[in-house]
Amino acid sequence: MRSGVIVAGGRSTRFGDRDKAVADLAGMPMIRRVADRVARACDRLVVNCRADQRDAIDAALAGADPTFAVDADPDRGPVAGIRTGLRAVETEYAAVVACDMPFVDPDFLAYLFERAAGHDAAVPRPGEFDEPLQAVYRATAMADACDDALAASEGREPRVLTPIETLDRVVVRGDEVFAHAASDTFENLNTESEFRAANERLRGQE
Repeated sequence: MRSGVIVAGGRSTRFGDRDKAVADLAGMPMIRRVADRVARACDRLVVNCRADQRDAIDAALAGADPTFAVDADPDRGPVAGIRTGLRAVETEYAAVVACDMPFVDPDFLAYLFERAAGHDAAVPRPGEFDEPLQAVYRATAMADACDDALAASEGREPRVLTPIETLDRVVVRGDEVFAHAASDTFENLNTESEFRAANERLRGQE
């Protein structure tokens, strides 16, 4: 059994006054597009969000029957969101994906599960930087590492890479990434202009 965790608790500060997680993207809430893709690689779905987002996200994911992992202490950044989501997981491994990656490749997630086996994580590094919000983790190990990073940050928002650095991880690099992943799998939508461009592209495909 495999779980997928969607991290959706951010404030969308570059997206105006809307919650981008539930914004309409070519006729479908963006988080629904992410969830449908993650569900093709995972048996169970967990959504991390703030309490004030839950009703809107629940409506956007009608029929998907996710488990909600609501932030008890919101606004501590993605490390806290990953930790909260992974604590709600009942399987050994889980894929973690940001809610603003509507082109996430489910076949690539399945490959990351294979690469993570026997380790604490499989983290893509398609270029210079790791992609910790499209990776597979041993749930308990990563959640514990996130707890440690949050405790050490003394109330500040820790770097999202901090907990990963302590794990027994497989780094999936450039050529290996794109031998198994669609070229747009890591594309994330942070601004209204990025959203409009993705909307036009998706409508052109449908």
